[in-house]
Amino acid sequence: MSHTPSPAAPSGDFSLLLPVYAGDTPEFLRLAFESSVNEQTLRPAAAVIVQDGPVPPALGAELDRIEAASPIPVTRVVLPENRGLTEALNRGLDACTHAVVARMDADDVSVPERFARQWELMAQGYDLVGTGMAEFESDPNVVASQRTPPVGAARIRDHARTHNPFNHPTMMYRVDALTRVGRYQPFGKMEDYWLGVRLIDAGARVENIPEPLLKYRVGAGAFARRGGWAEARTEWRLQGELRRMGFITRGQYLRNVVMKGAYRLMPAGLKRVLFRGLVGRGLPGDRA
Repeated sequence: MSHTPSPAAPSGDFSLLLPVYAGDTPEFLRLAFESSVNEQTLRPAAAVIVQDGPVPPALGAELDRIEAASPIPVTRVVLPENRGLTEALNRGLDACTHAVVARMDADDVSVPERFARQWELMAQGYDLVGTGMAEFESDPNVVASQRTPPVGAARIRDHARTHNPFNHPTMMYRVDALTRVGRYQPFGKMEDYWLGVRLIDAGARVENIPEPLLKYRVGAGAFARRGGWAEARTEWRLQGELRRMGFITRGQYLRNVVMKGAYRLMPAGLKRVLFRGLVGRGLPGDRA
């Protein structure tokens, strides 16, 4: 990390929301939490960690250590069985005591000024603020590619007609804005895209910071997980919902069904080449 603030670093009036499940790695979780709390120039006021089902002993021990050593209050929500990201996040939102929540995943790394930059915009009345991401495979300091999101309400809305305009792990948002549109709803691995579209369609004030304020871990098999018939069917179902609500035209629907369906069904190696080429030029794709 380029900067480590003093123990007296100020905190903003927002909660950190971090879901954890059995597949997460203790060392990655520690780095994710410390980069999002200890090393931030503006810390969250509190953290909510959602344990989505039983976890291995080593991961459980790391959760205990984090809770005991954290410089901010930590609430640990334990689900008796693995329920998936959608329910884990909704249960976490219920436990957050602040009106604004910052998302974080258990294997990513926050840049020290991430929350300070986002909080500055939230203080101006925005309902959701995302940021760019730098992808890495093993070393957070070795960037494999970068996802630069669209900036400005008009560009974000236009981009949302073909791609997810927000990088989900980077989101900071107002809980009441999510509540007005039904919070997270099950939609395969595209619950974040579906949430973003509903917020935009409802008139929420949204913005992105283009700089990569989060380092996103891309593990082995990430591009294979972005494909297959299940993902294609979810993609087609999402496009149908966007068409039904009038967010896209019939022509846009047909184009998206063909183009995005083809992407989901192509071999992982080819998908990696195309995805890295597009994202490297600033077109955000869907999270694996």
